[in-house]
Amino acid sequence: MKLVLEKAVDFQKSIAAISVLIDEAEFILDENALILKATDPSQISMIDFELSKGSFKEYSVESKMKLGMDLDYLNQIMSRAKSTDMLSLELSEDKSRLIVQFKGASTRRFQVPLIDISSVELPNPKIDFDATVKLKAAVLQDALKDAALISSHVSFGVESDKFFVKANSSKGSLENETKKDDKNLIELNASSPASSMFPLDYLRDMLKVPSGDAEVSIKLKSNAPVELSYSIGAASLTYFLAPRIESE
Repeated sequence: MKLVLEKAVDFQKSIAAISVLIDEAEFILDENALILKATDPSQISMIDFELSKGSFKEYSVESKMKLGMDLDYLNQIMSRAKSTDMLSLELSEDKSRLIVQFKGASTRRFQVPLIDISSVELPNPKIDFDATVKLKAAVLQDALKDAALISSHVSFGVESDKFFVKANSSKGSLENETKKDDKNLIELNASSPASSMFPLDYLRDMLKVPSGDAEVSIKLKSNAPVELSYSIGAASLTYFLAPRIESE
């Protein structure tokens, strides 16, 4: 097995975006892509990561394999990537470690132990969403910073002409609206209004990595998990987060 990426920093950002929620997980490599699907320890969120074969300068995988990783430690290793580094990933001869090599002004080689993880294949939630919006990450990042002053939970909602973020508590309330004609709202499609409440910390973690001008897609259905997705370089990341169901 050998994988080579031109830009180590893109993979570094992907690992940062995954490890903020997932402690350890298995990467699956097959003839088409490098994939990771996992739930966080509380099992209220899930991530689906994929980096296709065509994204690599070299992609040599003889047969389907699984690599169990301590993602927090891998993130620490990947944080050492420099902007001009090329990245290669290989298995050690005894197949017990992942060799992470950065090649730039110098060549640096780390060996990261693989770990045994008992996991099952996770299907993505099947949800007939009522609304889809695509907007700049900065809109969401700023709205969540505002909401953090009010509550530990936040509501995302879509109506025919706007996307909104709301928060309420004994401290007060927040309502942040982005209208359909706003330049930061790239797409809005809603077959019916939709709104759900989610834990704020999870959403902030999911949106830590993308730059402010990155495009983020949100799919909503009332009282159902939200689907939040964006790209980092050629990699696609999709998160699912369970809602907080309010009692009547």
